[in-house]
Amino acid sequence: MNSLKKIFGGDTRQFGMIFALIALVIFFQWQTGGKTLTSGNMMNLFNGNSYILILAIGMVLVIIAGHIDLSVGSVAAFAGIVVAIAMRDWGLPWFGGILVGLLLGALIGAWQGFWVAYVGIPAFIVTLAGMLLFRGANQFVGKSNTVPVPEGFQYIGSGYLPEVGPVTGYNNLTVLLGLLLVAFVIYNELRTRKRLARVGAEVPEMWVSLVKVGLISAAILYATYLFATGRPGTSFPIPGLILGALVVIFGFISNKTIAGRHVYAVGGNRHAAELSGVQSKKVNFMVMMNMSILAALAGMIFVGRSTASGPFDGVGWELDAIAAVFIGGAAVTGGVGTVIGSIIGGLVMAVLNNGLQLLGIGADMTQIIKGLVLLVAVAFDVYNKTQGKPSITGLLTRNFGNKSKPDLPSEVRSPDSEQSISTKEVISKS
Repeated sequence: MNSLKKIFGGDTRQFGMIFALIALVIFFQWQTGGKTLTSGNMMNLFNGNSYILILAIGMVLVIIAGHIDLSVGSVAAFAGIVVAIAMRDWGLPWFGGILVGLLLGALIGAWQGFWVAYVGIPAFIVTLAGMLLFRGANQFVGKSNTVPVPEGFQYIGSGYLPEVGPVTGYNNLTVLLGLLLVAFVIYNELRTRKRLARVGAEVPEMWVSLVKVGLISAAILYATYLFATGRPGTSFPIPGLILGALVVIFGFISNKTIAGRHVYAVGGNRHAAELSGVQSKKVNFMVMMNMSILAALAGMIFVGRSTASGPFDGVGWELDAIAAVFIGGAAVTGGVGTVIGSIIGGLVMAVLNNGLQLLGIGADMTQIIKGLVLLVAVAFDVYNKTQGKPSITGLLTRNFGNKSKPDLPSEVRSPDSEQSISTKEVISKS
C-alpha cells in the first residue's frame, strides 16, 4: 500500500475506474480463453466505440458547464445522411463531405446554443426538442432509406495506418506511434520533476518515477505490439488516431487555457463567475456548439465504418456518452469532470460490452449489467462527496502530494486536480 502511495500519490481508492478497467480486461481475457487481448478484438474495440468516446469528449464539457445534451445521436444521424446524400448527388469528394458535415454540426450547435445561452431555455428541453427534430429531419431527408458512401469516405471510419518503409513483420507507423508515446511519457515525467524542484515542492524519489514510467510504457508497448501485428492490411485504426488527437486537444483546452477554466467556473457557480467577469452566455453557447460539431464528426465516422447512412443511426448514443462521462467522475451538478476521466469511463463501458458479447451474453442482460455499473459508479462518487472525499476523477488526476479541499458554494474545481480554487482566482490568472 505504501508503495502504491509513493508511485501514484494516494491510496488505492484513487484508482477506482482504472482498476475496474484492468480488472474487466483480465476477467474477460480469462473467461474468453484469451480472446479479449488479441489484435483483431482490440481493433474492433476501437473501431466500434470510437464515435461514442468522441461524443463523451464533448459531453463532459457540456456537463461540466452544468447542462446536458440529449440530441447528439440525432444530430450525428442527420449529419451522416446529409453528407452521404451530398457526396452521392452533388459529386462532392470525401474531404468535401467531411467539411460539409462539420459545418452542419456547427450550424446545429449554434441553433441549440442560441436557445440555451441567450433565450435561457434549459439545455435539457432544447436538446430534447433537438433529438426529436433532427431524428425526424434524418428520416425526411433520407426518406428512411440507406445511402451508401464512397470508399474514400469509409477510410475515416474503418481505415488503418498504411504500410510504409521496409518489411519488418510489424506496421512501421504503428511502432513509430507507440515509441513516440513512450518518449512523451518519459519527457513529461522529467518535466514534472524539474517543475516541482523549481518551485521548491517535494520531488518523488527516482525509483517512484522509474516504476511509474515503466508501467505506463509497458502498457503502451504491449498495445503497440497488438496493433502492429494484426492480420495483413490492418494496424492502428484511423478512428483511434482521430480520437487520440481530440483527447490531446480538448485535454489541453480544458486544463491549460482560459476558455477551459471559464467552463469550470460557469459550471461551479455561474453567478460568481459572471461577477468575476466570465461571459457565461458565451461559454454556454460554445460548449453546445462544440458538442454538435463533435456529434457530426462521430456520425461521419460511424457512417464510414458501416459504409452507409441509415434512418436508425445514432439511436441511444446520447445515453452511452452520458454514462461514460458520469462513470468517469463528472458531477451531475456541474463544475467537476475531465476529458481523461470520460475516456476511462467510456472504455470501461466498451470493454464491458465487448467482453459480454464475446461470452455470448444476450442484449437484455448486457443492458442490465451496464445500468448497474453506471448506478454503482455514480453512487460511489456521491458517497465519497458526502464523506468529504474527492471524486474518482479527482483522485485519479490529482498531482503527487496534493491534498483535496472540501467543496464550497463559491468555488470551482481545477480541471487537473481536485483542489478548490475561487472563481476570482481563476479569472485573475487569465
